[in-house]
Amino acid sequence: MDTNVFPFKEKYIYLNFCGVSPFYNPARLKKEEFEKKQSEMGALVFLEYPDILDKFHQAVANLLKTKKENISFVKNTAEGLSLIANGYPFESPEDEIISFIHEYPSNHYPWKLQEIKKKAKLKLIPNNKNVLLNKNDIPDNYVYGFTLEDIKKLITPKTKIISISHVQFTSGFAINLKEIGEFCKKHHIDLIIDAAQSLGSIPIYPEEYHISAIASSGWKWLLGPIGSGILYTSEDFRKKIDYSMVGADIMIQGMDYLNHTWQPYTDGKKFEYSTTPVSDAIALTECIENLILKNGIENIYKHILELHQLFKETCKPSEHIQYLEFPDENRSGILSLIVNNPQRISLLLREKNIISTVRGNYLRIAPHIMITKEEMRKAAEILNEIINKFT
Repeated sequence: MDTNVFPFKEKYIYLNFCGVSPFYNPARLKKEEFEKKQSEMGALVFLEYPDILDKFHQAVANLLKTKKENISFVKNTAEGLSLIANGYPFESPEDEIISFIHEYPSNHYPWKLQEIKKKAKLKLIPNNKNVLLNKNDIPDNYVYGFTLEDIKKLITPKTKIISISHVQFTSGFAINLKEIGEFCKKHHIDLIIDAAQSLGSIPIYPEEYHISAIASSGWKWLLGPIGSGILYTSEDFRKKIDYSMVGADIMIQGMDYLNHTWQPYTDGKKFEYSTTPVSDAIALTECIENLILKNGIENIYKHILELHQLFKETCKPSEHIQYLEFPDENRSGILSLIVNNPQRISLLLREKNIISTVRGNYLRIAPHIMITKEEMRKAAEILNEIINKFT
């Protein structure tokens, strides 16, 4: 693929799209174009860009197969989930929130805060090694995932929310959203999803899966600018959520700033409370429209899984390297490896211009649509050489 579109390919085999991705270059140029015009025109720039957020809402809606009214721009996953958690209508300190014991902090602390404030009780799903196909080959002291049966054991009539990541950031385990969504619908539980590790790499359709809300950052699998993010809320769920952050942009009267009538938006603009970083919204829209949607999310997911398989065939499991093996329905864009001293291995890979990352003592390999089979094979061969030399 063109290095003008993906400049990082001139030097790196980049396998860290689950961490911080290289900024999609056409999106960077769109962002800089807006900022240049702002420097030249000030407020008049909006005459040339009258519908920035509307285009953003529509692009995300197309990706999620929903209506643009259900989409909000947020700055990160934590902001989106905090807006939801702080506005949720808990009725009693005995109301329950269920989440995974090893969730990423963005999907833990907003709910922990509700427990600290005695608004609800946080119950944590235990780690379950049985989600692995090769559980007998893998040590016990790692993060794996959980099953719907693990969740069912925690459910009571007081359970209001299940808030989990679609993909666990350490192991790469992906929950079956259709299965858990149908369960939540049956039991009148709001399913809230942290999609930072799936949006842009795995199909996720909230209305098909009965998801109440989705929050995601924009700088991982979407290749957008750092400080950009997405919030999806269903119409019925949004009606439940009280306003916890407000400002001029949340009011229907808009720039009629002396009109202090309380008439806030009730669609996704309900959460865009003040001064969206519009150049970031422009950039993220470009990423979604011309990278993710043009390639097709199903094609992207298929390509990533093919690269994973090629990597494992080239750098085969051995006494020095083990792969987590999940059922097909639980596979994600992250291929997690167990190696001795993963931090050192990751640094040695970086010296060879292969970019990986380490989380939860796993070496994580996370390619994307622009990574070729030749690049993946080369990365696997180099890892194999490093493993043989230093272990």
